[in-house]
Amino acid sequence: MTRWYWQQVGGTLIEEFMAVRRSKDCGRRLLDGVIVKDGEHRIARQEEVTLEDRDAIVVQTKAERLGMPLMGQAFFSAQLIRAFGPRSVVSVALCNRDDSVLRPLFEQYPDMQVVICPSLGAD
Repeated sequence: MTRWYWQQVGGTLIEEFMAVRRSKDCGRRLLDGVIVKDGEHRIARQEEVTLEDRDAIVVQTKAERLGMPLMGQAFFSAQLIRAFGPRSVVSVALCNRDDSVLRPLFEQYPDMQVVICPSLGAD
């Protein structure tokens, strides 16, 4: 699903982006995908790409209906990625079914989007 979304928007995709390393005080935080919007259309390793002064899309993906866990991941992923110095951040909650109550609550925040993957959208 993450690659499907990346094919729609282009740019450089970094899968399983490590936003926070594990330490004695916190757990490791992996983001399903980070896309550098104006990057070359390819999949890259995290160490090959810088986010500083770039426009980034953070993607959190669940092959299920939009829910509060996915919304929380997407919301806080946008906060975590700011430590890497991007010019702008859009956070996408990517799922295969919408939720008419939760979607408007999530999208009321700037730069938070829900995207439904149509290839898996059947109920």
